[in-house]
Amino acid sequence: MQLSSTEWKIMHALWQRSPATAREILGAVDEETHWAYTTVRTLLARLVEKGAVAEHKQANTSIYEPILAREDARKDAVQSLLDRVFDGTAGSLVQHLIRERKLSKKDRAALARMLEEDSAR
Repeated sequence: MQLSSTEWKIMHALWQRSPATAREILGAVDEETHWAYTTVRTLLARLVEKGAVAEHKQANTSIYEPILAREDARKDAVQSLLDRVFDGTAGSLVQHLIRERKLSKKDRAALARMLEEDSAR
C-alpha cells in the first residue's frame, strides 16, 4: 500500500498514540503542518478508504486506529523505492548510500556484520 507524504504524517501520529480522535491527531501534527481540522479529517477518510486505518464511532466522535502496521508500511515504501529508482535491487541502493556517504561508520560496521552473518547461513 502506497502512502503519500501527508498520509505518512497521519500514520506516524496514529502509531504513536492509538486509538485517537481527529482532534488528537491534529494536535500531534499541528506544530509541523499547521493543517486545518478538515484536512486531517480528509486524510483520515482517505486512509480508512485505503484500509490503512479503522474508524469506530463513540457517541458522536470518530476514533481511529491503524490497521496497517508500521513495519509493513516501511517494507512497501522501500520496495517501491527499489522498484522505481534502483531497478528492484537492494545492492544498488546500498552502493548509492555508500558512495554518497549516507552511512555512518557505525552503520557500515553493522551492515558488514549483517552481510557476514547472512553469508554464514
